[in-house]
Amino acid sequence: MSKFTRRQLLIFFGSSAGAAVLAPTLGNKLFGTDTSVAEAAQPLKLTPLRLPHPLPIYQEQPSYLPTGINQGQTLNPTTDTRLTSYTVLDDVVVPPEYERYIIVSWGDRVFPNPEDYFGYNNDYTAFIPTNRSLSDGYLWVNHEYISFPFSGLAPEAPADVQGTPSSYPLVVGQDLPNTKNLQLFGEFLYNIGGSVVRISRQSRSDRFSVVKGDANNRRLHGLSGLGINSQRSDTYKGITAWGTQSYQQGDQNYLLGTGPAATQVFNLSTDGLGTKIIGTGFNCSGGTTPWGTVLSAEENFQGAAAFFVGVTEAVQPNGTQASYTPGTTGEAFGLVGEKYGWMVEIDPANPDFRPRKHTALGRFRHENIAMRVEAGKQLVGYMGDDRRGGHTYKFVSTGRVTSPNDKNNSRLFEDGTLYVARYNANGTGEWIPLLLNAPTNPISPSVLASVEIAALGTATRNGRLPLPKRVGIAGQTSSGGSLNVETTNEATFLPDYRNKKLSDFYTTQGAVLVDAFLAANLIGATPTARPEDIEVHPRTKEVFIAYTDGAPGGDGYPDSRIFVVSKYSPDVRDDQPSGELFKIIENSADGTGTSFRWERLAKGGEAGTENGDGFANADNLAFDSQGNVWGVTDMSTAAHNGFDVGAAANPLLIEHSVVGATAPSQTDSNKNVQTSNLIGVFGNNWLFFIPMSGPDAGTVVPFAYGPFRCEMTGPTFVGDTLILSVQHPGEDCPFSPQVPLSRDIEMLNLDGTLFTQRRSLLRGSNWPSNIQGNPEGPPKPAVIGIRRKQSNGRFV
Repeated sequence: MSKFTRRQLLIFFGSSAGAAVLAPTLGNKLFGTDTSVAEAAQPLKLTPLRLPHPLPIYQEQPSYLPTGINQGQTLNPTTDTRLTSYTVLDDVVVPPEYERYIIVSWGDRVFPNPEDYFGYNNDYTAFIPTNRSLSDGYLWVNHEYISFPFSGLAPEAPADVQGTPSSYPLVVGQDLPNTKNLQLFGEFLYNIGGSVVRISRQSRSDRFSVVKGDANNRRLHGLSGLGINSQRSDTYKGITAWGTQSYQQGDQNYLLGTGPAATQVFNLSTDGLGTKIIGTGFNCSGGTTPWGTVLSAEENFQGAAAFFVGVTEAVQPNGTQASYTPGTTGEAFGLVGEKYGWMVEIDPANPDFRPRKHTALGRFRHENIAMRVEAGKQLVGYMGDDRRGGHTYKFVSTGRVTSPNDKNNSRLFEDGTLYVARYNANGTGEWIPLLLNAPTNPISPSVLASVEIAALGTATRNGRLPLPKRVGIAGQTSSGGSLNVETTNEATFLPDYRNKKLSDFYTTQGAVLVDAFLAANLIGATPTARPEDIEVHPRTKEVFIAYTDGAPGGDGYPDSRIFVVSKYSPDVRDDQPSGELFKIIENSADGTGTSFRWERLAKGGEAGTENGDGFANADNLAFDSQGNVWGVTDMSTAAHNGFDVGAAANPLLIEHSVVGATAPSQTDSNKNVQTSNLIGVFGNNWLFFIPMSGPDAGTVVPFAYGPFRCEMTGPTFVGDTLILSVQHPGEDCPFSPQVPLSRDIEMLNLDGTLFTQRRSLLRGSNWPSNIQGNPEGPPKPAVIGIRRKQSNGRFV
């Protein structure tokens, strides 16, 4: 169930893959930044990591069972891959042939200003080399958001962690305010955004380390350019700092807006700053251009009562925010919501390049961007909106690429057409242009939910489809924000939204782009299962998409005709709604056309389920020099190893007979079971790869797992090294005193029968302090390098 046949591989990767699946030679240059000559595909020489759950690879190859920090034992292949007990470690665990090491961590003072420090919750990484040997270059790192144990006042921190130690004073060396005020909010925003650090090594076989104090090392954070508030005429004119230290003073490092929204919406913004923008934040994944710039994706920018580090998402028909959201950092510093949620371009090697937000690429909860950049052709960029019911987008530039390495290509992001995908159940699809004159034809919630309704007689969240709220439409008396259309009210509301044009809801093309999610719902695009990463195969140009989670939510309902949105029967082997790996094949040779085909490569869920491939919630994807597919998982922190977050770390109900999103427990009818808790069987988040050639082609091979409650993100291959971010270790759990946890977990064997495993772990994380001589020290997000102990210049 986790291994694809040769025929499946050939079909999935297209006829261009040839008889050797991906052909025997795939140059490093095609798959990353390594510019060495092409290397022949060889069998992978490593011992797969033994995870808690059964996988077919364990029947075929020896596996490495970690038993302590840098300790483990090799288990022989066996037909019975069940483990009746498993102890999870608080470390980045890799196969015995490899090593992991820290490159840079949160709080590290590596910048020319000794008061500046490396930000929190690192995510996407990009390496811009300064030489052909890849021994020196600039590393860009995203910083996404703030969470406990950074501070007890961090957004959505569990109530029962209050009073337990926080990590900020131990790492940064100063105290935070104990109330929500400007200084606290400012420090939160400083810790998001991104960092540029120069990294170097003496030779390709050495470890990377940071060149401290390099003149180009710098921060770009949520309040960069705060000094321009002094140019305002409103009440925010005097808010140009958030503390007394030098790095807390507002500077002039503002960003610029480009494209339609910059000229048609930002000129209406209440800040009066026009195309000037204060800061970038909520930076998730991204993309790297062939000309050496980085596109950083602003994802969860939306402010809310619980998640207050953010701005207003809801906008009026003209694209400007409805109002400041009370209690948010947007309100505190006067950050107008329409200027956040964009793709941001940075040049790590050139500090004189002013970062810019390209509005032609749309405003939504950006996860990343994957590009096709070919000489003489239009630039094509693929993007995903990482929310439940979010969309898959494509941008096609108006202008054409000259040379792919030409820095002037950045201008191509300023003018073009943004399309959004509509999937058909028969494997075809179309790209719908998101233009002001586009006709409106939203998909009805009863159609979106038709598969779940047919199976269960009801739909989770009633098949919710948010649409823009306008005076006189569906009986509304105000404009701005969204109205939830559901199976219970669609007969009343939907007729008013059909047979119109986007111009009936938005005043300009810029306003359409500001509200891209709701506008896409209006024109009948397909709500999807959280597109977390998109990558263009460097040889075939096919578009790989990691849809991480099919469960519906407050933002919308993925189309159940395309995605598995819940568990449809009590059969323990029924499919689980834990994500899927798709591929889009463009019908046009250059990717600029409006029709495509789509296929499913892999299905999340335990390997013992009907279609499960032994992982859950795939996120970032990458290709190595031999064309193997690498992926990381993004399982919710609140369900790792079957324990909730917080000081209590309550065990979660895990029952494979659950139906729908929640259902009464079979063992205690007074309790409900959540389908999403099934991810607890997988343990910590982990890194896997799928070989595309050789005897193990198509097998899901586990390579590494991360510390407790962390997410591993941003994989970047640089020669013999995999650079990887370890984000939020110990999230929403106390780290001192440390508490051991243990429980029984119901799991599926490969044959679909149930068994019980005793799982042992720690409540929170102390990584990497624990591997640096401080067993109960604070957890710190960090960027690591992984390489073979006996390096030959290649990672694989």
